[in-house]
Formats: sequence, structure tokens, C-alpha cells
Amino acid sequence: MSADLVVSGVNLGRTYGGRSGAAAVCALDGVDISVAAGELTAIMGPSGCGKSTLLNILGGLDRPTSGELYLGGRRVDNLSESEWAVLRRNQIGFVFQFFNLIGNLTAAGNIELPALLAGIPSRRARQRATGLLQQLGIADQADKLPSELSGGQRQRVALARALVNEPSLLLADEPTGNLDSGSAADVLDLIRTIHAQGRTIIMVTHDPKVAAIADRLIMMQDGQIISDDVPARPLEPGRLRPVVEAQAEG
Repeated sequence: MSADLVVSGVNLGRTYGGRSGAAAVCALDGVDISVAAGELTAIMGPSGCGKSTLLNILGGLDRPTSGELYLGGRRVDNLSESEWAVLRRNQIGFVFQFFNLIGNLTAAGNIELPALLAGIPSRRARQRATGLLQQLGIADQADKLPSELSGGQRQRVALARALVNEPSLLLADEPTGNLDSGSAADVLDLIRTIHAQGRTIIMVTHDPKVAAIADRLIMMQDGQIISDDVPARPLEPGRLRPVVEAQAEG
């Protein structure tokens, strides 16, 4: 596999069930995908089409039942759970629709935790967290618990947590799906900024206005990729908020 590819999958399949008389469900059916360094890729499709399953497999949260998966040119679908844990901690950042923050940790504490688990000294972990809080515009929320933050602020904390170990790949599953239109526009602006810094990002979304910020749009249906193209009308820098707000009002 090319060293320029951050992640790639060959003939990926995922089947659930099929035991004790239950019918097997095919969530992925022979998917080939390659994402190069620096790309912002959106994956769309109807509910149940396999897009979240694909994202989870690319991030090692689920295992394919067939096919091969590579990260940075290294085959990884055959790694042990402990090897995957290290790989995720050091190379992959995750952002989820419902934030998945730890309720009894402050915003800063949630961001620092992955760095501490990766063996980064506490002082350095705090410096990284502070820098990300400042970069994402929520430095004044550092000592607040998730329950004291708005949805948009919680997603910013989740973004900072995903970035604290400087991963080569950022995976986002419906990153604006639980936000109002204004907060969604803020988060998408941040994703664009992170991408402009050279980060490789793969987003799953059902929302065309989220997909509109991507360099590349993959459409899925019935566990397969049915199209893989550059969006017809990518947004220009600085035009995200007006478009999101206009569509929300419509």
C-alpha cells in the first residue's frame, strides 16, 4: 500500500448474526476504500446503509469479517485487541454525535485523559489541553463539567480530546447530529480549520450541508459504495455559516 494513504480497505465485509438460527445481516459487502493524507472525506447514505459500520472498522472499533485493512501502509485487521488499543490511542482521533465525555471530569480533564493514557507527562498533557482549549475558543470553560456546557461547547471539547495525541486520522460520526444550526455551523468551521492544518478527516453524515465542506463525497447503499466523487458545489472559505443558516431556515 502507498505510504501516502493514511487508511485503506480492500474488499471489506461485515456480517452480524447468523448463529442459533438467526438470519445473518450483511452490513458491509466488499467495500474498497482509500483515503490519502490531508483529505476531508464525507460518507453519506440512508440509515442502515453501513456508513457507521465502515467508520468503526476504519477506526478499529469493529472488526471486518472479510477483507484487509491498512493504516499508513501497515496491515492492521489482524492485530490483537491490545495492539489496536495502542494504535487507536496514538494514531486515531474519534468524535461522536453524543460527545461521549466523562461526566465527572472537567473539560480540561477530558482532553488530558487520552494524553495521560498514552504516557505523556501530566505537565505536557495539561499544556496540550490548554492550547487546544484556546484554539477552539473555549479556554474559559476549562474547569467546567460536561453537564455545565452547551452542546456546541461539548462537541468542541470532544474535538480537542480527539486531537490531543496529534493523530494521523480523525474520524467523526455525525459530528453535528445533536447540535442546533448555530452550534453546527461553529463545529463545521472548526473542522474546516483543522483540515486546513493538514489533518486527514473522515466524516459520516446524513446531512448534505455537512458533506458540502468535504473534498470528496462517498455515497453508500446496502453495504456498498455506489459513488465516490468530489462534491458538485464545495463551499468557498468563509461561506459555511451563511449556507448552513440559510438551509436551516428553509
